[in-house]
Amino acid sequence: MTPQLIDFLNQKQAQYNQRGFIGNDPIVVPHAFSKLQDIEIAGFFAAIFAWGNRTTIINKSKSLMEAMQHAPHDFVLHHGPQQLKALLTFKHRTFNADDLLFFIEFLQQHYRQHNSLETAFTRGMQPGDAHIENALIGFKQYMFGFEHLRRTQKHVSSPLQNSSCKRLCMYLRWMVRHDAAGVDFGLWKTISPAQLVCPMDVHVARAARQYGLFTRKQPDWLAALELTNNLKKLDPTDPVKYDFALFGLGVME
Repeated sequence: MTPQLIDFLNQKQAQYNQRGFIGNDPIVVPHAFSKLQDIEIAGFFAAIFAWGNRTTIINKSKSLMEAMQHAPHDFVLHHGPQQLKALLTFKHRTFNADDLLFFIEFLQQHYRQHNSLETAFTRGMQPGDAHIENALIGFKQYMFGFEHLRRTQKHVSSPLQNSSCKRLCMYLRWMVRHDAAGVDFGLWKTISPAQLVCPMDVHVARAARQYGLFTRKQPDWLAALELTNNLKKLDPTDPVKYDFALFGLGVME
């Protein structure tokens, strides 16, 4: 990696990692809240919905928050049949009302026992884990340990299927990273920013490949690890901050 490329990526990271980025990104949805659990739930749905057009993702996420009376944690814990009935027409691409009702049931069962969604992700982690692979595997196994429709599993990816897990990696970036820019929340402390894996969507993959940051043909889990390991050469403690640079280069430019 040349000094010129390093300087360029640092410049682009600083350019896009600022509060002006929030308004046009799905992270704007959890930024509407201040309560920990509301941020977690709003962010979780915004991340799960994050494929396709960003404006549509944001609008669908906001419409769900409106249906939850802009109090998602309270809704998850205390909803009744009438509140659920209002969700039966919800649909975002292949995510339908059946999927949504299961997600709400899972969140209710979890929050009845735990104060934060963080514990759902850290339960699978092992001491000394270099990255979040076990966290993602453990989360999916935990979530679908509850009774569910088989079709709903497709909405939560796992490294075991060699998926890049872009949406969950993005969600963990939101919850774990923290810096002065204030885009990411940094609410979870059990997972280190150094353990995060760069979210790899088509835009990030295109930019990363252009700059020689990964070589695999498919943008899969192993490609996401290869990319992240190369980004660790730039910053071993916070490699995923370069997601801002690569996403900006892939989408904005």
